[in-house]
Amino acid sequence: MTNPARPGGRAVDELRSLKITPGFISTADGSVLIELGGTRVLCCAQIVPGVPGWRRGSGEGWLTAEYSLLPSSTKERTPREAVRGRQDGRTVEIQRFIGRSLRPSPT
Repeated sequence: MTNPARPGGRAVDELRSLKITPGFISTADGSVLIELGGTRVLCCAQIVPGVPGWRRGSGEGWLTAEYSLLPSSTKERTPREAVRGRQDGRTVEIQRFIGRSLRPSPT
């Protein structure tokens, strides 16, 4: 019996192609476009002075994250959350996950 191909014609033991493009957004302090097959993730970093009120005076910084699924990034159009006036629970949890996973990183 032969192994069926995956969508896109890949063999079951074949990885999707990976491409990483640093500096993708020239106006960001840091950015990268990551492409894995048909999936694309754009990450941008910006250094902003200041920390949350509860962190003031501690001598420590703060890292936070924003996440957005762009319209037309899925088969059915994803409406912009800004138009609705609030983020859904999935977006909030993804932002928390990203921030929490990066905060323990060494500086």
